[in-house]
Amino acid sequence: MISKKIKTNKEQLIKLFNNSTDFVTYEFESIFNIKLMISYLEGLVDRDILDRDVLKSLIFNLRDKNPKDVRRYIMTSKIREIDDILDTVNEIVYGKVILFIEGSRVAYSIELSKWDKRTVEEPQSESVIRGPKEGFIEDIAVNKVLLRRKIRNNNLVFEDLRLGEQTQTMISIAYIKGIVNEDILEELKNRLNKINIDSILESGYIEELIEDTPRTLFSTITVTEKPDITAAKLLEGRIAILTDGTPHVLIVPKLFVEGLMSNEDYYIRPFYSSFLRVLRAVSFIITIYLPGAFVALQLYHQEMIPTVLLISAASAREGVPLPVMIETTAMILALELTKESSLRLPKNIGSTVTIFGALVLGQAAVQASLVSAPTVILVSITALSEFIIPQLSQGIVLYRLLITILGGFFGIYGVVCGFLMITMQIISIESFGIPYTWTLAPINKTALKDGTIRVFLNKFIYRPTTIARRNVKRQVPPKGDRL
Repeated sequence: MISKKIKTNKEQLIKLFNNSTDFVTYEFESIFNIKLMISYLEGLVDRDILDRDVLKSLIFNLRDKNPKDVRRYIMTSKIREIDDILDTVNEIVYGKVILFIEGSRVAYSIELSKWDKRTVEEPQSESVIRGPKEGFIEDIAVNKVLLRRKIRNNNLVFEDLRLGEQTQTMISIAYIKGIVNEDILEELKNRLNKINIDSILESGYIEELIEDTPRTLFSTITVTEKPDITAAKLLEGRIAILTDGTPHVLIVPKLFVEGLMSNEDYYIRPFYSSFLRVLRAVSFIITIYLPGAFVALQLYHQEMIPTVLLISAASAREGVPLPVMIETTAMILALELTKESSLRLPKNIGSTVTIFGALVLGQAAVQASLVSAPTVILVSITALSEFIIPQLSQGIVLYRLLITILGGFFGIYGVVCGFLMITMQIISIESFGIPYTWTLAPINKTALKDGTIRVFLNKFIYRPTTIARRNVKRQVPPKGDRL
């Protein structure tokens, strides 16, 4: 309970905040001899508005302790009453100012939060040539506004909760009422409510704690920094999870085929968009299976290689001391070292490391006969194929190493077994009860219009039927319309 005495409330709050130096308490009186106190955390509050619209107004105008009188002189619309001292702590840590009045068992929470934040800009990991350039930032309130600007509809709903015993991180679930799959929404809420952890510092914590199969190499939850992607998913009946302190928004459920898509696919001509999707699908196969197939053919199945190519490869490997499997594996690991070093270093140094690692070391290794030129070319093609499907890169790297090792020990049979093992694992995955490989396994002819090919937008009559169960019709095409 809140005490009628300001001194008692002050002592309790100082004790609750463990004498932290950024916790501020300020006692003052109005000209009508009413004692007051405000409490807040330094740096989380707009001091100019606090001094101008709250303190000045109360000092010169407050006559009594009547709640209506207090609200009349505080120039802000966001003010509410609190009657528990512990509730004031939760308000203060979120940037609220708490007002205490001598003789009153009620305190007032005033919304004056303000802190430095990053400006809205294009995400580096999801840059586009055509389409919106804005991206989410670390402030959840700004992210909500960005979504509201995309979907100006009263049916867009945000439900807030706090996760993390110590961090009390604000989480917001976003969906469109009337379109969302209620079963998935209920399942998501149940999984979030079961989270009991001391901290949530990034949306990756939530992703790992709520996904169906956390041990799979491919994520079953979409991660994006783009408001237009999030809005498009919500309009299909999906649910977004916004986390305060990170620009990365989670979207459930996710389909495997979405890893081969880009939001820019819907802003360009469908023929070129379909070509790019097929190219990404082919690149996915190349980047995982090409090194393993190369090693298998070199070691066990030379008769399957054309004679001219076999002679050329043999002459290129002349003087190379390492077996082809170790050579290829070493080059793949060198590629990962180059990628990681370029990512972790400052930008102006990272590009230099990439050039040095890719050109200088690669060329020097070939000239010193440590690796063969075909292996360098192979790993370069593998890397280029990976870079055009970044959403699947985490699984690709590990699966590529697995297939390379299987090809080195068991030949093409090991590669085939690895292919079957990976395929069966992907097919067996679900994302919030939805088959991960839906549109392909099980096959759905309607959904194939937006799979590895993209048809014209006027053919997208229905939302994905396995996700949206209500209001599935998204448009009424003109009569006589043809593809």
